Amino acid sequence: MRAVPKVRRPASAAVAVAAVAAVALAAECSTAASGTPSASDGSYEPTAGDARTIASAQLVIVNGIGYDPWAPKLIAANPVAGRETLTVGTLLGLKDGDNPHQWYSAAHVRQVIAAITADYRQLDPADAGYFTRRQNWFATTALARYNRLIAHIRAKYAGTPVGASESIVSPLADTLGLKMLTPYSFLRSISEGSEPTAQDKATVDAQLKNRKIKIYIYNSQNATPDVAAQVKEAEAAHIPVTTVTETLAPAGTTFQQWQVTQLQRLASALHQATGK
Repeated sequence: MRAVPKVRRPASAAVAVAAVAAVALAAECSTAASGTPSASDGSYEPTAGDARTIASAQLVIVNGIGYDPWAPKLIAANPVAGRETLTVGTLLGLKDGDNPHQWYSAAHVRQVIAAITADYRQLDPADAGYFTRRQNWFATTALARYNRLIAHIRAKYAGTPVGASESIVSPLADTLGLKMLTPYSFLRSISEGSEPTAQDKATVDAQLKNRKIKIYIYNSQNATPDVAAQVKEAEAAHIPVTTVTETLAPAGTTFQQWQVTQLQRLASALHQATGK
């Protein structure tokens, strides 16, 4: 058991990839990592337990990009000498107002894994080689099925027009080379809990009724009345429907298991829609 950095995993859907990667990269090392609630960050309120855990951590991982504004305040209120804070948005060059759901971008997943490893090496230089080996294992072995499925879907279905319920799907569509037809203003409105414009609703309805999209992807953890109506429209038009979630599902699964299951469903829907 190595005496290495304690890792704080803020209770956050947004750091699902970072948290799982942090624990996997540490492996045998002593870590302090708390669970992830089912609520997304927009509705999450930090607890006294969160403050206590942050106060004992050497590495804190937060999402940023306006997704978890409570986190920097909690970190500042619980200072630790020599602590590293990894803010995913800063790492990726993104700002408040940009799409915060970057754990659905495979390229950004790799960047976060590399950044976590670099922070581990800085905090515990004596075990730097070990952390590099863990990074290589995670990227090539733990994520092997995830990587293969992404490559398969991209090779077979790139350019396929799709629709979605919210902006959580946008980085995934980009990763897979799918053509997102749903207006981004609609996707963002649903993600942020605001009312889409009448024009955006009409555009999405027309895409469904006229079968302009091959599949419809929605966040099953945020099925608003507008989204539920679109699911019904898609089914009525015989457009395959598949789902993603904002948090790890089921709770306690690994990032790669969660993503592989969703990618398999998405590939099945694309096969049903295109016959490929």
